Amino acid sequence: MVNSTHFSHFILGAFIDTGLLKYLCFMITAILYIMIALANSLLIGVICMKRSLHEPMYIFLCSLFVNELYGSAGLFPSLLVQIVSDTHTISVPLCFLQIFCLYTYGSIEFCNLALMSYDRYLAICCPLQYNTRMTSNKVALFIAVVWLYCFIKFLITLSLSIRLQLCGNMINSVYCSNYLIVKLACSDTRVNNIYGIFGIFLTILVPLIPILFSYIKILKICLVGSKETRQKAVSTCTPHLASLLNFSFACCFEIVQSRFDMTSVPSVLRIILSLYFLICQAIFNPIMYGLRMSKIRQICKGLVFSQIICL
Repeated sequence: MVNSTHFSHFILGAFIDTGLLKYLCFMITAILYIMIALANSLLIGVICMKRSLHEPMYIFLCSLFVNELYGSAGLFPSLLVQIVSDTHTISVPLCFLQIFCLYTYGSIEFCNLALMSYDRYLAICCPLQYNTRMTSNKVALFIAVVWLYCFIKFLITLSLSIRLQLCGNMINSVYCSNYLIVKLACSDTRVNNIYGIFGIFLTILVPLIPILFSYIKILKICLVGSKETRQKAVSTCTPHLASLLNFSFACCFEIVQSRFDMTSVPSVLRIILSLYFLICQAIFNPIMYGLRMSKIRQICKGLVFSQIICL
């Protein structure tokens, strides 16, 4: 048996030889990263600087945008290096660090969306109690608990993976994956598999319960409520639902791809769809919320016009 600590690196085996096209791929990926960083940073800055946006809904959005930056930082620097590299290797510590960043990103994303759905439920179904039930202290506590819960939950998963004895170091992906590393193990993985199922259960079910509860309540109110109530629900819930469905689809595909034989699918398509989970949400959220949320849209327009006037 070979212990994983005896390997100095893992090989990312999903990369294909594109010749000189790798420099074009590098530029496209770098532009995507810059766009994601700028768009999310802009919205974080707008929410933090404008006192009119210091409301629970926008603070939760700020947490969502911070998470997009966090997840992008876990993927893009390594991906950019791998695109122009000829060997496609990543050191063991950096690989486990990337796994931690990407998996906690996904968990935090779902939990943030769950918090936002509960916030919309209170705003639409309990408007008179909203300010007392969703105070600034509670908002800060909810966000802190979500991030801490996701970090601790995955630290357990990661510690179980690090202790494994591995018989190989080839990962058939363009980034490090915990499940693919567990598949390389030649030691007993029963504890990993049991906790892995439990971890997936926690990752999906814990946020799913408040999401389903909130939208069932909102739907009931819309069916019996006034036209104004329905308009408010549609205007504030549409971006959230679109973001939730987009991320759920991406996660489902990533789970299917990592656990089933996808060799019949073209390599380029597999790479694009595996990155969809990590890239599209980080682009989708700032565009969707920036365009759909009227307060943010108006402030961003004002900033752009003021810059044009200054020039």
